[in-house]
Amino acid sequence: MNTQFICNADTALAQTTKGTVRGYVYNNISIFKGIPYAKARRFHAPEPMDAWEGVLETTSYGYVCPLLDMGKPNGELLVPHRYWIMNENCQNLNVWTPACDGKKRPVLVWLHGGGYEAGSAIEQLAYEGENMCRLGDVVVVSINHRLNILGYFDLSDFGEEYANSGNAGGDDIIAALQWVHDNVSGFGGDPENVTVFGQSGGGAKVTTLLQTPAADGLYAKGINMSGVIGPVLADSKGSGRDLAEAVMAELSISDVRELETIPYDAFAAAYKKVKPELARAGKYVGCTPHPNAFYRGTPDENGFREETAGIALLVGTVYGEFCTFASSPYNKHTMTREQGAAMVQRVLGEKAAEELLPLYESAYPERNPVDLLCLDFIFRMPTQSYVRQRSALNDCTYSYLFNQDMMIDNGRAPWHCADIPFVFHNTELVPVTQKEGVTDRLEKQIFDSVIAFARTGDPNNSSIPHWPASTQDTEQTMIFGEKTHLHANHDAELLPLYAKYMAPIFAKQMSESSDDIQH
Repeated sequence: MNTQFICNADTALAQTTKGTVRGYVYNNISIFKGIPYAKARRFHAPEPMDAWEGVLETTSYGYVCPLLDMGKPNGELLVPHRYWIMNENCQNLNVWTPACDGKKRPVLVWLHGGGYEAGSAIEQLAYEGENMCRLGDVVVVSINHRLNILGYFDLSDFGEEYANSGNAGGDDIIAALQWVHDNVSGFGGDPENVTVFGQSGGGAKVTTLLQTPAADGLYAKGINMSGVIGPVLADSKGSGRDLAEAVMAELSISDVRELETIPYDAFAAAYKKVKPELARAGKYVGCTPHPNAFYRGTPDENGFREETAGIALLVGTVYGEFCTFASSPYNKHTMTREQGAAMVQRVLGEKAAEELLPLYESAYPERNPVDLLCLDFIFRMPTQSYVRQRSALNDCTYSYLFNQDMMIDNGRAPWHCADIPFVFHNTELVPVTQKEGVTDRLEKQIFDSVIAFARTGDPNNSSIPHWPASTQDTEQTMIFGEKTHLHANHDAELLPLYAKYMAPIFAKQMSESSDDIQH
């Protein structure tokens, strides 16, 4: 490939409803960064941008939402990060397109991870859309939106103007999707073939969109990667009055409207000070979506909206998720299978090992039995329920599991986020993904499945075995790894029993961990 860069007055121009934007061309891909899609007052719904005169240069990433806490450098070999300038005027998006030529390519809109509290559209190196755009002949969009107390802080008790302040971040996402619907044809994309995809909190946002009527018609398909996390990202229920009044008391203000203009750092500091006591009392503390007239609430408690039954979904998890961020205290590569089984017995007890190991051998015959000790159940079990519930509505729900070891500690079971570089075809940016003779093939299998799904709503392609949709009774899981294969209900019997024995141990490990969870 010949490296090419062009940035001049008449290259990479696109017309939007508010005016012309100019990006740049790199390796034959037109790239636009920091395009404003809306504006908003704090706690209020986003509003359309004002039109501009002339040409707006969009060659630099826009602001990202301010964070409540700055993480410490940690785990960068596992999940390489970058950070950017923060400002709550963060309603902007980035576009990668093969050409602004009027063609109707599939559009993929990325929703970043970090729960509803942190992260950004550019936080991970693997979020770059260039390779996906070029190799898939698709338009890729990534968006920033309000997070934490800026995006999810219920003030509805204080007046109609704040009726949906508890979901302002979700309203930003919908405004971005509306921008895509209205403008993406000018970037060579098809507004009627939009796939929303995201990982962790981004996957959870896909579910939130399904449960929000205002998003209907703005997307056709969804990919939910490690985004079904049960209570970890539960809805924020109840009234936000006590929280608002506690924050105002801490700031020595009496009018809720003063919260709209108080400097963010002071607002965040007051929130963090009052939150623990309210949380202990089981009261609303915000930072996740708020069920109300605008948002139905999570499907596990409220059911999926039948209006979304025709939306095809690709849903899955990673083998280790949170369990494998930390290195293991044992080296499985020097262990025989018998020694691995003995380790399981030592950790979980003889009875547990006797019950679990035959089920594990059936589910994961390629793994040493000791890997049972780093098997995720926090994500996988609610994902199983999610797939069953969704499959009762339709025949277009597809399940997957990412099961490829990463090349650290002589091969560690994959962790939360480990699949992202494969989805974006960006393994070249994440060295720990590299395994000779495996990475290129696996990357092609995963990427081709994602692009096929974005085109048609069906992930089947020539690089993988046949992949049927799941049913209410049969989860047809494509297990992506060194030997990618389909396995129906492979862990259905194993996981509930495993969780019974492992949950107390895992809770203790998490409470003792001093490291931040990467997103």
